[in-house]
Amino acid sequence: MNSVVSSNRSQVWNEGNRSMVASFILLAFSEFPNLQLPLFLVFLIMYMVTVLENLGMIFIIRMNPKLHTPMYFFLSHLSFVDFCYTSVIAPKLLDLLIVEDKSISFEGCMAQYFLGCTFVIIEMFMLAVMAYDRFVAVCNPLLYTVAMSHELCSLLVVITYIWAGIFSSTLTYILLQLSYCGPNVIDHFCCEYSALLSVSCSDTSFSQMACLVISMFNEACCLLIIITSYVFIVVTVIKIPTKGAFRKAFSTCASHLKAIGVCHGIVLLLYCVLKSKSSLFLVKVATVFHSMVIPMLNPLIYSLRNKDVKETVRKLIYLKCIFHSI
Repeated sequence: MNSVVSSNRSQVWNEGNRSMVASFILLAFSEFPNLQLPLFLVFLIMYMVTVLENLGMIFIIRMNPKLHTPMYFFLSHLSFVDFCYTSVIAPKLLDLLIVEDKSISFEGCMAQYFLGCTFVIIEMFMLAVMAYDRFVAVCNPLLYTVAMSHELCSLLVVITYIWAGIFSSTLTYILLQLSYCGPNVIDHFCCEYSALLSVSCSDTSFSQMACLVISMFNEACCLLIIITSYVFIVVTVIKIPTKGAFRKAFSTCASHLKAIGVCHGIVLLLYCVLKSKSSLFLVKVATVFHSMVIPMLNPLIYSLRNKDVKETVRKLIYLKCIFHSI
């Protein structure tokens, strides 16, 4: 490991009179040399399960006409985002655990950060959009199909993608303005914001503040939409005289609330709390959870408990059995 790090330290290029790094070295979990293979197997299984679950969920939603509703339209995009986010992070992590060369080019590092940041912000706002969808479904059930038209749903998704692209581009641009003149060793398995700041030789006070402001602004916007939606849901359900209406309404929202708590909690932890070098290991653990565990669990949390999804899965298994028996 030391020889690899030493050899890669020389990968620099000159800009004026300053030496700038041309690549970074991602240490990943090199502090646990005996766990490289077990970690590789664990993360490989998690990645394969995540890909199968999320692509499978998209296929199931498209296949079953009963699932062609606004809620599952948003869920299909959430599955797509989870698949993309994991695919940005996991392959490089798996590569780092089994190969000797742990370098990543400067351009590749920035591209990974941009894509990862984009998908994180999309997921945050997709959860907010889904909260608004639940608000319309509970508070205006008779006008639900009219209020949540296909055009409006598509517009909300497009706005979410554009919004994420704008803010991730801004943060990436800020990172590109910093100087990285060595050492080029990043104690992480991906190009995460705080990890990149830790290897910059520029003054990062503005970069830290910009990340904090953008993260808090996005958090505030998402939470405002979510809290407002659920306040109206609570008020509406309380007014319903039917026994058990409150429990029934929130049983359908419980999965969404759990996902909101986990997603936003980890985003706040990564971008608003953990900034010091002493917290880098916690940053790595939180990033693993956010980039691999949550995308793997989301299809289970949201959809596989739904009877229509289960029925579609059973039909697919039945058709597969018939096909193999022919």
